[in-house]
Amino acid sequence: MRLHLINPNTSTGMTTRIGESASRIAAPGTRIVATQPESGPVSIEGHFDEAISAVGVTEEIAKGERDGSDAYIIACFGDPGLMAARELTRAPVLGIAEAGFHVASLISTRFSIVTTLSRTGIIAEHLLQAYGFAHHCRRIRAAEIPVLDLEDDGDAALTRVIETCRRARDEDGIGAIVLGCGGMADLRATIEEAVGIPIVEGVTAAVKLAEALVGLGLGTSKHGDLDFPRPKSFTGHFAHLSR
Repeated sequence: MRLHLINPNTSTGMTTRIGESASRIAAPGTRIVATQPESGPVSIEGHFDEAISAVGVTEEIAKGERDGSDAYIIACFGDPGLMAARELTRAPVLGIAEAGFHVASLISTRFSIVTTLSRTGIIAEHLLQAYGFAHHCRRIRAAEIPVLDLEDDGDAALTRVIETCRRARDEDGIGAIVLGCGGMADLRATIEEAVGIPIVEGVTAAVKLAEALVGLGLGTSKHGDLDFPRPKSFTGHFAHLSR
């Protein structure tokens, strides 16, 4: 199984860490290929960043189709370009927020999300509503750390995340916590040991869900709105996307 993991930002260090975390959890026989767009934001911390990064995600899907990928994971908690990516392939495409919500709901009746910045928490709230998980989530908490601090100031960032998770555990009436950033992919076990309740991390959750979907022989439906895009010309910077 070839599982194509797309980091929608252009931080090579984060792509490497996410890929390594995915490889550790993957089943024998699953090959993780971790990539990132050639152009785009170095981190994704708002709607504008997501809009720009979504184009890069679709370009990585196109490369994966040429290379014969069996499934895709979009490794940013905003799930940028998820539906557009699903239009481009019959293979399963999973966003890590949607994957995290599903897994947390299977092991707890209520969960909280611990993310990086308050503004990205609002994006997570929109996703909870869109995916139908708003009633499962008690609270969205932000550690108030820039995404790249997870890479550049790792120890201090980890301490802030653990402190925020402990407050969620003690105050929210929950059974599990969903980590709200792909950059936390390698921190799940450490955080869970420090906090003492189940911690769900979207990249690793998506790996196991993708393996299950491929094993079941299930892919993205092409009946309805996720059918392949209608052929048309694109102009200017997007001419290479013409079909």
